[in-house]
Amino acid sequence: MSEFWLISAPGDKENLQALERMNTVTSKSNLSYNTKFSIPDFKVGTLDSLVGLSDELGKLDTFAESLIKRMAQSVVEVMEDAKGKVQENLLANGGLKEKMKCLKIDLTSFVTHFEWDMAKYPVKQPLVGVADTLTKQLSQIEMDLKSRTAAYDTLRLSLENLEKKSTGNLFTRTLSDIVNKEDFVLDSEYLITLLVIVPKQSYTQWQKTYESLSDMVVPRSTKLIAEDSEGGLFTVTLFRKVMDDFKTKAKENKFTVREFYYDEKEIKREREEMTRLLSDKKQQYGPLLRWLKVNFSEAFIAWIHIKALRVFVESVLSSPGSCHKALTWFSAPVPPPCGCRGLVPTQIRSECSSASCPSISEACDGRNGGVGGRWLCSS
Repeated sequence: MSEFWLISAPGDKENLQALERMNTVTSKSNLSYNTKFSIPDFKVGTLDSLVGLSDELGKLDTFAESLIKRMAQSVVEVMEDAKGKVQENLLANGGLKEKMKCLKIDLTSFVTHFEWDMAKYPVKQPLVGVADTLTKQLSQIEMDLKSRTAAYDTLRLSLENLEKKSTGNLFTRTLSDIVNKEDFVLDSEYLITLLVIVPKQSYTQWQKTYESLSDMVVPRSTKLIAEDSEGGLFTVTLFRKVMDDFKTKAKENKFTVREFYYDEKEIKREREEMTRLLSDKKQQYGPLLRWLKVNFSEAFIAWIHIKALRVFVESVLSSPGSCHKALTWFSAPVPPPCGCRGLVPTQIRSECSSASCPSISEACDGRNGGVGGRWLCSS
């Protein structure tokens, strides 16, 4: 994935000269592709309010990133059977231009063509008000995410638990989807049908000996009804009063009697429960995925607005008297010389000073017509 840096650079009103100088310096070593990242004029307020807002925006930035990652993970979990299509569902609304409003574009394109949404986040209100709007929006999305995914996860886990019962070997798995009513002697006062697991190499031995393992075993009553890689499940019918003796003799011959009581109502209930859960999951899948797609886009867009706010506030605090009207979204295809990992449209973790980036210091400290200012990058 591409790395991205936001760089604030004081200079002329449009800052075009600063961008040109940045392009000149970074193109020498093919360090990056630079595009203009426009931020509107905000009501700055007092320095005290900016200092407090700087701390709040840092927390909000972290919260937004965490929320976006959780939503992306939820999309992966919901699309468990189509994980190859996850990326095409993690998109952002196309932008503010009329011809792009209805389009969904990849996240990199959205970032590099970012425009401040004046309708959602009016710049005429104080910066604290803009931050409050973003906080409320993301908090509501998080609340909805928790409630919607909790319901789906409960359903998914219930289904997984039922499905697990149908996996494993004959010793552990449920038998309700294997046996049939016809396999058993039911409602008899004297007779009972047992299920016996026989190792594959002992099939012949079982056929020759099962009738003599105990008295009162019904001749020719055994039938193979299921197999796995280790053995087979056989039925055998005998008189109830010799059941304990038969179990003991079977164990001595390495045949395992599987405890099972055929309850037609219980088996029917399990099958109906599986059908219901599959149906409920299918019904919830579409609405949940649509909600995740729409709100992932909303959360990501809000996050980039938070990035813009953070850079604006930090720029004003670092150089109160400078003009920081234009910013650049800096996409770094190779690691910068200072050893700082760039933003992966993720978080602004720390600040690189110009002193730590010697090979691009001309762009950092203003020498030879370079661009002064603040580099925001991840640690």
